[in-house]
Order: sequence, then structure tokens, then C-alpha cells
Amino acid sequence: MKSKYFSPRAIGLHGALLLWITSCAVAAWWQVGRAIQGNSLSFLYAIEWPAFAVLGVLGWYALLNLEKVPEEEIEARRQYEERMREEARLARAAAHEEDPTLRAYNDHLATLATKPKKRLWGH
Repeated sequence: MKSKYFSPRAIGLHGALLLWITSCAVAAWWQVGRAIQGNSLSFLYAIEWPAFAVLGVLGWYALLNLEKVPEEEIEARRQYEERMREEARLARAAAHEEDPTLRAYNDHLATLATKPKKRLWGH
């Protein structure tokens, strides 16, 4: 059984992580030295570089544990979404069907609109 930690991709990620953590440690040490010499802004940077190193570890972990989704799962998801879209379309169509009472009232209004208007004043 092949381990995900010893694949060529994983070994490359291990190397990149090692380089990243080393770079962050050197940068943090450099900023601590500058902060001791009187550069007060370097105190912030001395804290920031270890935070970048932690983010690198989180990225390394995510990349190692990221798995490719199987083709069957993608197809099942596509079919599910298509079915949901069709159900939503049918629900919208059913919602737009007119109630018989409302239809009768709208017909009555349409009839009233076509009749000539009576004049209240004899003009």
C-alpha cells in the first residue's frame, strides 16, 4: 500500500514546506535582531513571520489531504442539480397557475374595461 506521504508530489511538498519554514524562521530572527537594535516596527514583523510559517503548515496539510473527486460522484452531483432545477421550474410553473376565482374576477374586470364608459355629466 502506497502512502500519500511518500508519493513524488508529497515529497515535493515536504521540501517546499521545509524551505518555507526555514525562510520564515530566518526572517523572524532577522526582525528580532532589528527590533533589539531599536526598530520598533520590527517587533510586529517578528511576530508576523511565525504566523506565515503556521499558514504554510496549514497549506501543506490541505494539499496533502486534498483528494480528487471521483468521476461518478461528479456525475451524480450533476444529475442531482439538474433534477433540483427541474423541480424548481415545475414549482414556479405551478405557482403561476391562476386560481379559478381569481381568473373569474380578472375576466370580469376585462369585460368592464371593454364596455363604454357612462358619462356622469352630459358633456
